[in-house]
Amino acid sequence: MATPARKRFLWMSRRAPHGSVQAQEGLDALLMAVAFEQPVSVVFLDDGVYQLKRDQDPARIGRKNFCAGFPSLGIYDVHDIYAERESLALRGLREEDLLMPVRVVDSAALGALMEAHDVVMSF
Repeated sequence: MATPARKRFLWMSRRAPHGSVQAQEGLDALLMAVAFEQPVSVVFLDDGVYQLKRDQDPARIGRKNFCAGFPSLGIYDVHDIYAERESLALRGLREEDLLMPVRVVDSAALGALMEAHDVVMSF
């Protein structure tokens, strides 16, 4: 029996982390793809860049800080992690405000990144 072809997935995280469950559910879906040994990259843009902000304390609003687990994505073989430069700038965030190192790309590079993947998911 032939092995199914692997597809390269790009997860585009656009949602703020704690206003709804969408961002956390997106992370769960990303980890499911990884569990099936699919190569996965993730890019944070729009309000999704807030997921990368260090020192969040959502317990004050009754939420769990699922973002604290992002630095562990490498354990799951997710090494290609990006943030859109324009989204960071519009929200007053700098690379040193982030909880982990990411590759910061501009919107032109983001288009090329999308083209380099077989499947693009937005959450």
